[in-house]
Amino acid sequence: MAKTKVLIAVKTYPSLSSKYDELVCTAGFLEDGSWIRIYPIPFRKLDYDNQYKKYQWVEIDIEKNMGDFRPESHKLLSHDIKTLGFINTDNNWQERKKLVLNKVYDNMTDLINEAKDKNICTSLAVFKPTKILDFIVEKTEREWDKKKLGEIMAKRNQLSLFGNENYKEIIDKLPYKFSYVFEDINGKQSTLIVEDWELGALFWKYSNENEAIEKVKGKYKKIAKENDVYLFLGTTKLNHYISRNPFVIIGVFYPPKIKENPQLSLF
Repeated sequence: MAKTKVLIAVKTYPSLSSKYDELVCTAGFLEDGSWIRIYPIPFRKLDYDNQYKKYQWVEIDIEKNMGDFRPESHKLLSHDIKTLGFINTDNNWQERKKLVLNKVYDNMTDLINEAKDKNICTSLAVFKPTKILDFIVEKTEREWDKKKLGEIMAKRNQLSLFGNENYKEIIDKLPYKFSYVFEDINGKQSTLIVEDWELGALFWKYSNENEAIEKVKGKYKKIAKENDVYLFLGTTKLNHYISRNPFVIIGVFYPPKIKENPQLSLF
């Protein structure tokens, strides 16, 4: 059976699932520029050769996830992931832009309406904010849900009796929420949490929490100030039809701003 070629553009920070253990939501683009979501993926349990990077092409065996109503959602048929070439940032990210910027939204109301329309059910999108107003940090629960964690550990213990499962320690939960505050083309203001794996990885590079917070804030404020920012937005299955705005930021696309050449004087 032919494999599907996907450019990985999104890896979210791992979450816990009592059914699937520790999971990463992965999303990317097909060769025609359309979105695809692959979930669930136990990323940290994959063999090293199968651990893909962002903006890397992969070939995977997938099928539509019939347990997920969102049209972009697919699931792996096997963990045999063939990693291919990587798209770099040459020429102001030109090759990445060709694939990523095929369809860009700038009106949050229109996007939410598309998500809530069951005939369309858009759950992944590239969004261009007109203005980024702030990047904020809020405290949240420091530990994973005890009930869910207990169920995962019990399942791991049970499976270890029948095989050679080599589980990694559960990844630490981020004790803070990090969000961009931005406006759309109509001045509508939104505050959406950033769930990108890169943000979590940056936070855990520092043992001092205050320093970690400042490093994260510094990076994402600098991106907003100096780059041409697009937001990768995605919904969660649970909140897709419930939340007023079901989207979260699952990645940030930030090519450099293109400086206009000053007009040459004729005199």
